[in-house]
Amino acid sequence: MSTSTTASVSTHILDTSIGRPAAGVAVQLAARSGQSALYGQGGDWQTLGGSVTDADGRCKDLPALPAGTTHVRLDFAVEPYFEKKQADAQQDAPANRDSGAFFPEVAITFAVKPGEHYHVPLLLNPFGYSVYRGS
Repeated sequence: MSTSTTASVSTHILDTSIGRPAAGVAVQLAARSGQSALYGQGGDWQTLGGSVTDADGRCKDLPALPAGTTHVRLDFAVEPYFEKKQADAQQDAPANRDSGAFFPEVAITFAVKPGEHYHVPLLLNPFGYSVYRGS
């Protein structure tokens, strides 16, 4: 939950190749703050922790952002998700030889303002992804 001095972040993942949520994807949250973070001029990232997407593809327990956060990075470890998906498909139909994920991880960096909530969905498939600011 955001306050007047902090922003808050939530996310979910939809696997667009099957039209379903992507469960079991590890997500790490990092933040940076201060003038040094503005305009890409440095600033150290502080890893705040992470979560794993639930059956609905959502991370409901991402850590709170510290006061003064100006930029946030969400790191999605998608390769294990696609490896499991590929193994399951091969077990069901050995002739199906998916090539796994072209992008083993997805890192999304965005600017935040105090008092705002940022919902950042990831639309994912083995060969591409898209993100947007949701509501």
